[in-house]
Amino acid sequence: MSECLECLGLNLDLKVHILDSKTSEIYFSSLSIPQAGIDGESIGNCPFSQRLFMILWLKGVVFNVTTVDLKRKPADLHNLAPGTHPPFLTFNGEVKTDVNKIEEFLEETLAPPKYPKLAAKHRESNTAGIDIFSKFSAYIKNTKQQDNAALERGLVKALKKLDDYLRTPLPEEIDADSTEEEKVSKRKFLDGDDLTLADCNLLPKLHVVKIVAKKYRNFEFPTEMTGLWRYLKNAYARDEFTNTCAADKEIEQAYADVAKRLSKS
Repeated sequence: MSECLECLGLNLDLKVHILDSKTSEIYFSSLSIPQAGIDGESIGNCPFSQRLFMILWLKGVVFNVTTVDLKRKPADLHNLAPGTHPPFLTFNGEVKTDVNKIEEFLEETLAPPKYPKLAAKHRESNTAGIDIFSKFSAYIKNTKQQDNAALERGLVKALKKLDDYLRTPLPEEIDADSTEEEKVSKRKFLDGDDLTLADCNLLPKLHVVKIVAKKYRNFEFPTEMTGLWRYLKNAYARDEFTNTCAADKEIEQAYADVAKRLSKS
């Protein structure tokens, strides 16, 4: 069962032992990552693939990464998922191309007691920061100088909404026996002190926004957003996040043709 199908990106030699199944192991033939970086070897920019990287790392799965230059991509990719872009996962001959479905599959298959559950406990954690990336995309693609300020305000508003959530204590942070009100949360991540699926989804996108907005619009996250900065500081202290990030130059290069110059016309 251990034949690995090489395709674009991540070759995942993964055996999962299912304790309550008649089958002793499940083999994931491939989980594909989008592209190699500028040098043709390092990991290219893709927050969706990083999301899956983080999930596997947090699950404790040992995997190997092989990047493939898109200019010399193997024919296997076309045969597996013609017309689609990685990341995708093949399992028992079935190809899963939707990132949300892949995440759901990994969470259900790599389950307790052997693997930790990563789902957030609080529903609000899954939607925190949900509109940041769309606001960023509109901001960075805009070419009209007269629209820049309004689009930047839209991005700041979305970031402020996330900051408010991160600063607001979760129910378990509030001491029912205390006479003092917990005014500001001290938690490390969206749903508590542990990384969850919600963080795996948001952090890669947030990192892209931070790098690209600074490079092409000289925009930085406001310093007064202390909840947001605390969140990022804690994320950058975790190997699961930093070691799955593309290099800054890869992210900047990926947006070189996307980030539009502002003009008065």
